[in-house]
Amino acid sequence: MAQFLKQGNSALQGVKKFGRFDTGLGKRLPEAYRKFWREWRETTPTAVHYIPKEGKFERNERTGVVTPVQNLPLPARYPKEFNHGIWGGELVVQGFVKRNPYKQRVPHFWMPRLRRVVLKSEVLNMFMSVVVTERTMDLVHSSHGFDHYLLKTLACDLGSNLAVSIKRKILHELQAGCPSHEADPKRQQEVLDEYSRYLEQYTPEEIEWYGLTFSQALGKLHKSIAEANPIVPHKVLFRARLIEQLREVQNKIAEKEETPASHFESTSWLTKVNPFGKKRET
Repeated sequence: MAQFLKQGNSALQGVKKFGRFDTGLGKRLPEAYRKFWREWRETTPTAVHYIPKEGKFERNERTGVVTPVQNLPLPARYPKEFNHGIWGGELVVQGFVKRNPYKQRVPHFWMPRLRRVVLKSEVLNMFMSVVVTERTMDLVHSSHGFDHYLLKTLACDLGSNLAVSIKRKILHELQAGCPSHEADPKRQQEVLDEYSRYLEQYTPEEIEWYGLTFSQALGKLHKSIAEANPIVPHKVLFRARLIEQLREVQNKIAEKEETPASHFESTSWLTKVNPFGKKRET
C-alpha cells in the first residue's frame, strides 16, 4: 500500500507544471523582465470582439433562470503577420456560419481590415510605415498622438512584437533625454516636458528589460554572464603557465652566473686538500 501513497498524493494535489521561469537560464532572469512578461502575456487584454458582462450572476427575464456570468474570449488566431503590424487588439476570429437553415454549418474566419499608413513618432523624430486597423487609428486619435497611444497602453493590449519594440525605443529615447532632437534644443525640451511623465511608471532596470521577447531576454542574460565570467581556453592557460616556468628557470640560471668567483676558487681548493674529494687512479 505504501508504494501507491506517493502516486496517490500527486494525483490528489495535481502535478506541478514547470514554466519557462522555473528551469534553465530562464530561472535567472531578473524580476524587472518578469514584471514585463506578466504585463504582456499573463494579463487579460481589453475585450474587443465581445462585450463583457458585469457581475457574477445574471437572470433571464423570460424564463427567470439565474446563471453565472462567464466572460469567455472568442477563439482567435494569431497569424505571423500579427507581429509585423499594430492591430489595436483585433485578431482573426474563428467560428462557424450557417448560410442555409437546412444545411450544416461551415467553419469561417473573420479577418480584420488592414491598411498601411504612415505614422510619426514625436519622441523618435521619425516617420514609419505600419500596417494598422481602423481601431488602431481610432485609439491613436483618441490618445492625441502615436507616442501617447503606445506609452499609455499596456503591453497585453498592444500585443505584437513590433508595438512593444517601438515602445521600448521610445522609453529608451526619453530616458536618454531625446538625443534625436539635439539640433533643436527648444523642441527637445518641449518633447521632454510632454512625455517624461511616462517614465515615472518604470525604474531604469525595468526600462532596460522592457519590450524584449523571451529569446531576446535569454540572449541578453547570456551575454551579461559571459562578459562577467569570460571563458579562457585551456591552451591559453597552459601557454601562460609554461612561459612563467621558463621565466623562473631563466632567472635561476642568471643567479648562478652572477655568483662570485671566490666561491668557486675556495671550493676547488677544498677539493684538493680533501682526500676524499677526488678518486685516486689505480
